Amino acid sequence: MLEGKLEAIWLKRARHDPMDAVERASLVPGHGIVGNANQGGQRQVAIIGRRTWDRLMRELGARLDPSARRANLLVDGVDLEGTEGRVLWVGACRILIHGELVPCAGMDAAWPGLQEAMRARWGGGAFGEVLEGGEIEVGDPVGLVPSSVSANGSSPSPSPTPGGGR
Repeated sequence: MLEGKLEAIWLKRARHDPMDAVERASLVPGHGIVGNANQGGQRQVAIIGRRTWDRLMRELGARLDPSARRANLLVDGVDLEGTEGRVLWVGACRILIHGELVPCAGMDAAWPGLQEAMRARWGGGAFGEVLEGGEIEVGDPVGLVPSSVSANGSSPSPSPTPGGGR
C-alpha cells in the first residue's frame, strides 16, 4: 500500500476566521477536529493534496501558502481525486471521504482564477467524516485503505461462484 505524509494541520476557530497552524490535533468520531468550527455532519474534515496544490500554483503562476485553501489537513503522497466512499487513514485515525471539496468564491479573493482552476480533478480537495478518532501529528503517515476493505474495516464477503458453491 502506498503511503504518504501529513504535512500540515490547520484549525478554523470560526467561519471566515484565519486558519491556525498546529502541530497536533484530536479527532473525535462523529464530530470532527477538536477546536475546529466545523463539527458534525459529513464535512468534519477538509483535506487537500500537496501535489495538487503545487500544480495549481504552477498553472496560475501563484505563490500562495496552502493554508489559503482553508482546509484542515495537507497530505502528500495521496491522490484524493475520485476518492468518494474511500477511507483515508491518518496515523491511527480513519476518515470516510464523502466527496469533493468544491471551491468557493473566496478562492478568487486569495488569487484571481484560483476558484476556476480548482474545479478540475478535485483541485479543491476532499471532505470527510471521522470514523476512528485519536491524536494526529504533522509527519504522521497517511494513505487510503484498499478499496476492497469497507468503511468499517472489514473485507467484503466472498461472492458466490456460479453453480451456488463458494
